[in-house]
Amino acid sequence: MSYPQLLTPEEKLADAKKLLSLPRIVVICGSTRFMTEMNEADLRETRAGEIVVKPGCDMKSPHELWSDPVEAEALKVRLDDLHRAKIRLADEVLVVGDYIGDSTRAEIAYARSLGKPVRFTHPEVDPDA
Repeated sequence: MSYPQLLTPEEKLADAKKLLSLPRIVVICGSTRFMTEMNEADLRETRAGEIVVKPGCDMKSPHELWSDPVEAEALKVRLDDLHRAKIRLADEVLVVGDYIGDSTRAEIAYARSLGKPVRFTHPEVDPDA
């Protein structure tokens, strides 16, 4: 007797996206020093009919929410976890900017470990090229 195969969480998510007729979801990654470029990429991807998610906080810019160094470090950890969740949700990753730091390099590696396609606005910075 054969048993039905249980779906993985990833397969369940893909099925739910199809049932809901959702467009592709693109997550924007990169250093927040490129926030202007991220906003431009968001516009272009949205115009192309994609759902876009990207970093919501630029901790390189002063703000009262991360003015306390201890709270800022805890927030950074939570934001990194949140961004990895965005990568899991997305169908594709778009890396913005002509520089890849440690955090972005880790995001690229994470996305690729999940089998997510990764595009670059500057393909020459692809760490695996």
